[in-house]
Amino acid sequence: MDKAKLAFLGTGIMGVQMARRLCEAGYPLTAWNRSREKAERLATHGAEIAESPAAAVAECDIAIVMLSDGPVCDEVLYDQGALAALPRQSLLIVMSSIPVETAEGQAQKAAERGLRYIDAPVSGGERGATEGTLAIMAGGAPEDIEAAREIFEVMGRVTHVGPAGSGELAKLANQMIVANTIATISEALLLAKRGGADPAAVREALLGGFADSTILRQHGERILKGDFAPGGPSKYQLKDQTTAAAQARKLELELPVTELVLGLYEALVEHGDGELDHSALYRELLRRNGLPVD
Repeated sequence: MDKAKLAFLGTGIMGVQMARRLCEAGYPLTAWNRSREKAERLATHGAEIAESPAAAVAECDIAIVMLSDGPVCDEVLYDQGALAALPRQSLLIVMSSIPVETAEGQAQKAAERGLRYIDAPVSGGERGATEGTLAIMAGGAPEDIEAAREIFEVMGRVTHVGPAGSGELAKLANQMIVANTIATISEALLLAKRGGADPAAVREALLGGFADSTILRQHGERILKGDFAPGGPSKYQLKDQTTAAAQARKLELELPVTELVLGLYEALVEHGDGELDHSALYRELLRRNGLPVD
């Protein structure tokens, strides 16, 4: 059976790895990125490079969008003509982290044009994108998610969580857990260091216990090494934490921990660390305690 023709819009830190895996799995793929040189990295893996979003999707069976946020997704889909250029009955999969209502609006507009739609944000960072181990949270019609399952499985593990928009709601839950846990781990390691313990040894002691987590293992190590090269930039964590807090208020929920951590990320980005990894929240705690950051 011939493999589906794919278009991939957005080849940044994660998108380029996701698209690379699809190319290596044998899918014919056309890539587009606002900065063309980032898309051109895929040419050596067999991808064609398009000059515009509309040109990229014009003949595809499935279009995958992995852009930075909701406004950029809407600009590319609507203002730059990608939605209008998609063939009828093709499948649009938005894997960006965007507001729930943005995904719901995209699903409605896609349906009006005879298109199928899935919102399928991911978790796992650059490492997960590179290794094909992303957690994929998919909202949409069950039959559409099944139709895309083989493609999803090249990139990671997909779970159907409900109708369109539900994927983004699940991603907000994920981002709350990530951000709030990074804050707690940062505090714990700072407490250990200030109290005279070896923070690296404390982290090692916690592994395997109830406090163990992927975040303690990966981001705890980043904090100890002071390695804040971005896997997930803080500015995007702030974006997602802001969206989560706004969604909670819309649902008339009081989520005090999420609001507190939101304030920490706002300060982190205001202090110029928005391009650093979200584990750099540790730096904001150093500032608040009058300790040297560098």
